[in-house]
Amino acid sequence: METEDFAQIRDRITTLPAKLQVYGKDSPESDVMELTIRGRGNSSFTGMPKPGYKIKFENKQGMFGMPKDKEWALIANSADKTLLKNFITYKLAGWLGDEYTPRCTFVELYLNRQYQGIYLLTETVKVGEHRVNIPKNNSSFLLEKGPTEYGDENLVATERKTVFEIKYPKNPSDSGTQLLKNALNLFENALNDNDSPEKISNLLDFEDYLRYYWIQELSKNKDGAFRRSIFLTWQSGEPIRLGPVWDFDVAYGNWEDDSLRTPYDWYVRNSGWNGLIFKRSEYWQSATKYWKTHHDLIETFPDSIRKYSKIIAPATQNEFKRWPVLENTENWTYKEAYSSYDEAVDSLNSWIIQRMEWIDAHL
Repeated sequence: METEDFAQIRDRITTLPAKLQVYGKDSPESDVMELTIRGRGNSSFTGMPKPGYKIKFENKQGMFGMPKDKEWALIANSADKTLLKNFITYKLAGWLGDEYTPRCTFVELYLNRQYQGIYLLTETVKVGEHRVNIPKNNSSFLLEKGPTEYGDENLVATERKTVFEIKYPKNPSDSGTQLLKNALNLFENALNDNDSPEKISNLLDFEDYLRYYWIQELSKNKDGAFRRSIFLTWQSGEPIRLGPVWDFDVAYGNWEDDSLRTPYDWYVRNSGWNGLIFKRSEYWQSATKYWKTHHDLIETFPDSIRKYSKIIAPATQNEFKRWPVLENTENWTYKEAYSSYDEAVDSLNSWIIQRMEWIDAHL
């Protein structure tokens, strides 16, 4: 990819015209495509050495067998020395039956003729036939727990001060926004008032919720504790649905807080809506049943990580020459030093196995 006049990408707002061509081992495998590029991510753009990018094609473009769309993300996974946490978590969500998880594939990026390393080319979370497939009208919404750091968002706050950013529609009507507020308030009040399980199950897709909860709890994801990067959809006459899952590069024990680095203790269970739901024993019994029912599948998770790590391992030699971070513990996102890529993968697998064992023992 080359920007016009080799201009530098300095922020997350300024879009620069660029061209992109996909190369195979020895030759081009696509035409030259027109697009724009800008920085993307919150802390991942401003606080990590390897930046992420948002790209938007002039015309809808299919990439590596993924459905056509204009908008894509190049995820740097700078904080994740395995480079696998986002990829494998999206896979897990799909294996557990999530209706939509972002499709993605690994690429090596050359930007303005400079090698930039391994990136995860990923579908962005947006409303569309092949992405978050909800009706396009004024009473259907895609929300993200907010506010985010960009500013100028369409925000909606409940009576209990829970804030969401409206990601779709881009320009919601007053009447539609009021419908949404009413639905969110009705749900939160039902939780706080200990309304009947039947009423709450009409307001929240509970099976969908349990899948979402366990992915966040298993990974001990800081953002998953009802902080941000929590997406949900609601449409008039339907229950709230959590998802899709998003943003796990600093999950699985990779954070400054000791409480998040260990594979022990509940973290997501008592946060936000989760705390209100699971204070009721019947809901925790349902969560326990879900974990046990899907345990055999979740148990294969570490083997899958080993499988995918072998696929990208040859390219990691280039990655860690460009970004020699394996032994680095100075950046706030680097808490463990590794002598090799394989050691980083083994450490992740060990953490997940210990996490599963702890959950099994404390249900």
